[in-house]
Amino acid sequence: MTTLTLSTESRIIAGAMLLTIVTIAFGGWFLTRVARGQVEMTPFQTAFARAGHAHAGVLVTLGLVGLLLVDSTNLSGITLWIARLGTPIAAALMSAGFFLSSLGKGATRPNKLIILLWIGALSLCAGVITLGLGLIIT
Repeated sequence: MTTLTLSTESRIIAGAMLLTIVTIAFGGWFLTRVARGQVEMTPFQTAFARAGHAHAGVLVTLGLVGLLLVDSTNLSGITLWIARLGTPIAAALMSAGFFLSSLGKGATRPNKLIILLWIGALSLCAGVITLGLGLIIT
């Protein structure tokens, strides 16, 4: 039986990511209020709230899995940090992009903060490509 040992850096990042699940749970509670009609939102805002919530949950989970994998690669320097932080940063930026770009009473289309979504998508791609290649090459 092999014991999994995380690096100190990955362990700290994983701990911080686990704490963000409280905010994701709050988002789920908020969406139940939206679904019951207790919060007034446009269909666009409802769709973006759902997308932001879903991306947060999935990307935090993927980020935690990535931290388990990154320490088993031979990556070092900047490539190690891109692989380690790409997905966690994407979780924050993409969710923020959905939520913040749909703010405002009666909003029906995204505001300029939608850029956060695209920056997050770039972070996600950089992180998973780097980690994937690091696992293959190792």
